[in-house]
Parts: sequence; C-alpha cells; structure tokens
Amino acid sequence: MDPSPVQQMDSSSTEISSFGSNTPANPNSMVGSPSGSSSSSVSPSTTVSRYENQKRRDWNTFGQYLRNHRPPLSLSRCSGAHVLEFLRYLDQFGKTKVHTQLCPFFGHPNPPAPCPCPLRQAWGSLDALIGRLRAAYEENGGKPETNPFGARAVRLYLREVRDSQSKARGISYEKKKRKRPPQQQPPQPSPPPNPI
Repeated sequence: MDPSPVQQMDSSSTEISSFGSNTPANPNSMVGSPSGSSSSSVSPSTTVSRYENQKRRDWNTFGQYLRNHRPPLSLSRCSGAHVLEFLRYLDQFGKTKVHTQLCPFFGHPNPPAPCPCPLRQAWGSLDALIGRLRAAYEENGGKPETNPFGARAVRLYLREVRDSQSKARGISYEKKKRKRPPQQQPPQPSPPPNPI
C-alpha cells in the first residue's frame, strides 16, 4: 500500500527552491509543527520577515504534497485542479468550526454549546495561503500566465468557501476599506499684493 500524503508530509527530503529543480531540504524546517514556527537560524545581518518565512514553509509543504501525490507530480504539470485537491487535503487540519445547515447553531457566530460539525480551514487562512503560494510560484521561476494558484477554479473555490463559511458561522467577510492618508492640497499661489 502506498503511503498517503498525510503520513509523509513531515518527512521532507527535498524542497522546491526553483521552478523544476530540487535541492536538499532544510532539516530545521518545521512544516508540520503545531506552532508553525521555524527553528532555522538566520544570520544576524540578514533578517527574513515572518511573511517570507511562512511563504517558504508553505512552498516546501506544497512541494512535499506534490512529491507524495500518487502518481507524483512535477510542478510544471500542476494545475488549478491539483491546487484545489491540496486545499481540500488541508481541511483535515483545520481548527474552524463550520456548522452544517442541519445544525441548530447554523448562522450563529457564538454558539452556546458544542456541536458535532466539522472543523475546516478558515477562509482567511486559505486566502492568505494561496496569496503566498502564488507569489512563491513566480519567485521560483514560474510564469504568471501558467500560475496554478491564480487559476479561475481556485478563485471560485475561495469565493465559495468564503460565502459558505460566512453563512454557516454567521459572520461577515466584508472587504475592509483601506484608510487613505489625507490628500494634501497643492499649495495655492498667493494672491498678488494689493496696490495702494
């Protein structure tokens, strides 16, 4: 019996560092750690942001998923359908209660009692993940027009997850409006002096 992606997700032996090539993995990478943090050392002169670290971990995790896929997939053959398969796979590790329509707490943001509804990945987490993977794909040599993380099917799936979770959890996912800095008025030319 072939090992499933779940069984081998943490036993990474290689990572995708550039489009289509493999390099040895960082043994300190904590892809499956509960805290989601990495214990890899960073030289004092180079500080990598939390975003960049998370993007690298996400990229490595997706690469591991592709290698554990049956049959194994190369990144160049990966499509939006494979990205959707990956997102559905991640649902089993979710921590967000999403009520079913039969649940008495459907549509309640703060249910008063526990229920047997499934735990899923929150829409915001999936949306951020796709954003990071989309950027990582292009940073590693992928072409924007072939980016599977930007596929229409992925965008539609995220919209469907957002809408269904919004209804099930009784919360609104309205887009936050950006606060724009106050516009500076161009300096008015001073009026000519009054002749006396």
